[in-house]
Amino acid sequence: MAEGLLRARAGAAFEAVSAGTDPANAVHPAAVSVMQEIGIDVSTQRPKSVAEFLGRVPVRHLIIVCDGANAKCPSTFPGVITRDFWPIDDPARYSGTVEETRRFREARDELAARIDAWLKDRALSDTSRPPAD
Repeated sequence: MAEGLLRARAGAAFEAVSAGTDPANAVHPAAVSVMQEIGIDVSTQRPKSVAEFLGRVPVRHLIIVCDGANAKCPSTFPGVITRDFWPIDDPARYSGTVEETRRFREARDELAARIDAWLKDRALSDTSRPPAD
């Protein structure tokens, strides 16, 4: 969801990639559903492992979004300018259609608010982008 939200909100300003320490086999159907509610299609995304990016893709901003990932995520990524931890409850831990959907909506909305604030802060202070002419 974070990858889809950042892509939708930041456009080409950032290349958003999302990876987990223990990725699932497919994007959770509840994630697809609650993102469609706000007009973002994540159905073609795929879960990826952190190992896929470590040392292969330059990472300027690392944002970790749950306690489990924070505990397992490598502490060093080459080139990282900022590392943030947003302790968002992992909605995939819950089962049952109504509870699951509610938890995914809550996570989506919290991610959206944090991404909006993060982007606002980057617009004011991001030194990783070249200065405008």
